[in-house]
Amino acid sequence: MKISGVDIRPGNIIEYEGGIWKAVKIQHTQPGKGGAYMQVELKNMIDGRKNNVRFRSAESVERVRLDTKDYQYLFADGDMLTFMDKDTYEQITIPSEDIGDQVAFLQDGMDVIIELYEEKPISVQLPDQIEAEIVEADAVVKGQTASSSYKPAVLDNGVRIMVPPHIESGTRVVVDTRDSSYVKRAD
Repeated sequence: MKISGVDIRPGNIIEYEGGIWKAVKIQHTQPGKGGAYMQVELKNMIDGRKNNVRFRSAESVERVRLDTKDYQYLFADGDMLTFMDKDTYEQITIPSEDIGDQVAFLQDGMDVIIELYEEKPISVQLPDQIEAEIVEADAVVKGQTASSSYKPAVLDNGVRIMVPPHIESGTRVVVDTRDSSYVKRAD
């Protein structure tokens, strides 16, 4: 589907210079001289390269639709992660670098969504929130007010997050996988 260069939005997948790119950031600019344009930061979905491109309204790009499938995370073998298609039980492996920092939040049996382009896995979407256990939490500093004073803590997967003062080691908490932030105490 063709779209105008100024209609690109963050998260759009486009075909550009023979590759598949994801729009990460956009900025609409109207200089005093000349026509308006859209400054777009693109990330290559295959090799991870980044590129800044200007698109004018007269230019059009091909928007790509990706297929999504439900998979279940099975295990890690070195740097390769194995997932199973929940419908056909076929297994695929994806390099852990394709997932980035979120790889620490993968848990055995976790349901994920894998985006495919021409049957090739492009990206893995984890659930927005997971439960994890605090294994190490700093002591509360006396005199700190209860409002907005967070302390560092370490999760059972090794990720460091900031938690409220009442959270102690051994507590199960809900964590946002997108930005590694504390959400709430687990029920």
